[in-house]
Amino acid sequence: MTLDDLDAYATTAWRLGHSREAVRLAERVYGQLVRRDPATAATKAVDIALEWLTRGDLNIAQGWMNRARRLLTGAPTGPTHCYLAYLDVVLAVAEQDPEELARRAEAMRHLCDSVEDPALESLSLVSQAIAALHQGRVADGYALVDEALLPLLAGHVRVEWAGDIYCVVLNLCHKLADHPRMRAWTQSMERWCDVHSASPFYRVCDVHRLQLAAADDDYRRLEDQLFSASTALEDVNSWVGAEGFYQLGEVRRLRGETEGALAAFAKARSLGKDPQPGEALLHCSVGQSRKAWTDLRVALAGAGPLDRMRLLRAAVVVALARDDIDEAQRHCDQLAAGAEAFATPGYRGWAAHARGAVLVRRGEFEAALDNLGAALREYRLQQERYDIAEVYEWMALAHRGLGDDTAADTDIATAENIYEQLAVQPSGVCGRASPGGLTRREIEVLRAIAGGATNRQVAHQFVISDKTVGRHLANIYTKLGVSSRTAAVTWAHQNGVVRKDN
Repeated sequence: MTLDDLDAYATTAWRLGHSREAVRLAERVYGQLVRRDPATAATKAVDIALEWLTRGDLNIAQGWMNRARRLLTGAPTGPTHCYLAYLDVVLAVAEQDPEELARRAEAMRHLCDSVEDPALESLSLVSQAIAALHQGRVADGYALVDEALLPLLAGHVRVEWAGDIYCVVLNLCHKLADHPRMRAWTQSMERWCDVHSASPFYRVCDVHRLQLAAADDDYRRLEDQLFSASTALEDVNSWVGAEGFYQLGEVRRLRGETEGALAAFAKARSLGKDPQPGEALLHCSVGQSRKAWTDLRVALAGAGPLDRMRLLRAAVVVALARDDIDEAQRHCDQLAAGAEAFATPGYRGWAAHARGAVLVRRGEFEAALDNLGAALREYRLQQERYDIAEVYEWMALAHRGLGDDTAADTDIATAENIYEQLAVQPSGVCGRASPGGLTRREIEVLRAIAGGATNRQVAHQFVISDKTVGRHLANIYTKLGVSSRTAAVTWAHQNGVVRKDN
């Protein structure tokens, strides 16, 4: 096989999702180039570094970047220098160092000014956008991203680098909790993915789409889709694969599936993502608030400005669960400062939600309702239905505190209806335990059994194994204090678990 054929073979393997084979072949190409054409070998080394970076192995990626630097020593500035500079920017993002990120983005801009190349123009604009967003200059960052996507959509950027641009931009948008913007850019990526449907980035499109769907879709459908998409990305793009498993953990956490959530969070950790704050919130929900608090404090100590926002939001929840109102207030104030600095709709919603919750616990019900109403407006813009339901639960407590039981009952009914549609557990804000302490999945299994379904039919309905159905039934019997299927069904009818339409 000629060198050109071997190179084409490596590229084809990567675009078909065979990343291990692609890297092995690309390294063989490099080995032949380095002896006869150092400049081209440097370019190949940068491409290999991108593949390792995408797979989540920063050390090996940096090793290949260093090889490229050595080969470029003394060479005039060219496109390869610029691609290498972009990888430096991506590493700075991973290292969560805003100042170094800004410095590297500026260095790349100076490099690319001397090279006329639409692809590098796009990469340079994205680098500047990333730096601006981390500095809180959100409007500037969004404008730069919009401009950077033009060469990409025109087909001027190679698939490998174009896919990386989309991944970096959408991950940032997710961190900023700006779902309208993320939705627009995800739709753009989906159109791009349709053109490159054979590439591994097609699965990346799935994960980002499912992250958005988690805001307002039925969680029963999301579980299998997230597992499938995330598993497919494990050896291709561990960054997005880890995000997918983390989101799977969140879906399971909100459905009350503790074991499944812990397994998904553990998988995210193994792929390089700290599963906070989801794992801490899970521990808090099962009464381990001290462990939750410790985990969050450790995560906050090493978090960058964007990751810190999501952690602060969870810290308010955990502090309230520990009845530490002053601690909750401190984190609430930090969250509000971040929301003011970044000014994204999601952050504004989080800050107003947190303020409202703290005010309810302080007994300042009128002020709480004002803030909770502001959170509702932001969440409706975001289409965040679970958060909307939780806000209604806090509003119920505020209305109850003001003596308006009718409004409180309406709030609770609204929240419960949303939880039912999403197929998740109630947040527990109002202190309303689920019937018999059953999880949402256990209630679904019990309703199916009450409707006459066999274990195998239940397994088929919920796409789970017969063994899992048996485990759910065993848990149901234990929680209800019964020993038979008939007794469990009788309990379900007596306690309103089985609806009239069942």
